[in-house]
Amino acid sequence: MADIIRNIFKVKELRNKLMFTFFILVIYRIGAHIPIPGINITALNKFFENLSQGAAGGFLNFFDLFAGGALKRFTVFALGIMPYISASIIFQLLVSVVPSLEKIQKEGPEGQKKIKNYTNYLAIVICLFQSIGVISVVVNANSDSLVIVPNTGVLFYVTAIMSVTTGTMVLVWLGNVITERGIGNGISLIIFCGIVVRFPASIIDTGRRIVNRSEPILGILLVFLFFGVIAAAILLTLGRRNIPIQYGKRQIGGRSVATNQQFLPIPLNVGNVIPIIFAVAIMQFPQILLSYIKVDQSNSFMVKLQTWLSPGQIPYMISYALLIIMFCYFYATIAFNPEKVSDNLKKYQGFIPGIRPGTATTEYLFGLLNRLTLSGSLFLALIAVTPDLIIKLWPEAVSREMAYMFGGTTLLIAVGVALDTLKQIESQLMMRHYDGFFKNTKLKSRKF
Repeated sequence: MADIIRNIFKVKELRNKLMFTFFILVIYRIGAHIPIPGINITALNKFFENLSQGAAGGFLNFFDLFAGGALKRFTVFALGIMPYISASIIFQLLVSVVPSLEKIQKEGPEGQKKIKNYTNYLAIVICLFQSIGVISVVVNANSDSLVIVPNTGVLFYVTAIMSVTTGTMVLVWLGNVITERGIGNGISLIIFCGIVVRFPASIIDTGRRIVNRSEPILGILLVFLFFGVIAAAILLTLGRRNIPIQYGKRQIGGRSVATNQQFLPIPLNVGNVIPIIFAVAIMQFPQILLSYIKVDQSNSFMVKLQTWLSPGQIPYMISYALLIIMFCYFYATIAFNPEKVSDNLKKYQGFIPGIRPGTATTEYLFGLLNRLTLSGSLFLALIAVTPDLIIKLWPEAVSREMAYMFGGTTLLIAVGVALDTLKQIESQLMMRHYDGFFKNTKLKSRKF
């Protein structure tokens, strides 16, 4: 391993890219500690400590993971880069549904540039709405005993909204700079960095709790469970089904030449983390709504409903898993169109061995996609509810932040970004005849 790392720094171009990427990520972490003006940080910390027990606290804790702790510190990067991710997902879906946007995307680099500009504009709009919501929560928390915002005038709102919105767009720019001049996908690396920086503190907190409870067996069990979930996330991320494709003979120089067999890869998890993001948004909405409603404790139904919708509860986990499975099928039908694939194969004289071109190929691909999506969605749902299972089983021994590291969106994003970055470094090394991270083999997708 030492030789591999040494080889990385032997390549000047790769070394400069890595150092530049690290430099930009350091800037991101510095900005995550610069609070917006007009906030009492001590009162803000106390407010979040009190809020962490409620439903709204769980919602804010979840999004604070992606912001690298910037939301609870209410810094200029409080919203992180998630508004841009949300805008990207929305346009990705719209391109598949709206013909005019699909036509723009097919215009090549110019079309891609237009879609990117539209995504940036939508991200600004999302930032404005989200910043107003977060700022309103903090301002409404003011009380005689806890003054978070001493001056709640119009000037504070304008300053806070502009600071947070500008901070998010600066992160988008930094991510694009990493993509162009660094190594890996810049937007993904910023999210990855925000998740990973919370990891050491979560491990220390959980370790302290286990030591205080004198449960070493639980600590060993959690270590094995953590690595098991990581292995499952890698398998889900790289999993694919290769469909053999055969093309007809072609005329080259007056001779009929048979083409080599090719493969059509279908991912096990087409939607990646998008189904989880949609499911979380739906599951968190009633929690936030109930948190602003003063529930009468004598109303047993409302009290039970509030309990059922809390993370770690059985009804919550069942509803969460079902939503993930549903969105997996929904996104799979958008991202992979068997009818279009079948038409393209027929157009270029390609066929699946043993399957007739046309309708038979379409039906075969539909059936295969449904089976793969079922397996992938069940696997994804299991990984997604793992943090809630841990919270349910060991609420006192494992912190909530550490539980989120065991699965769900955070782990899948971290694993996916790490694998993608390793692939890019691997390709750079192999181009220069150096051994990569995996000797005698390449980082390949897992076939099913």
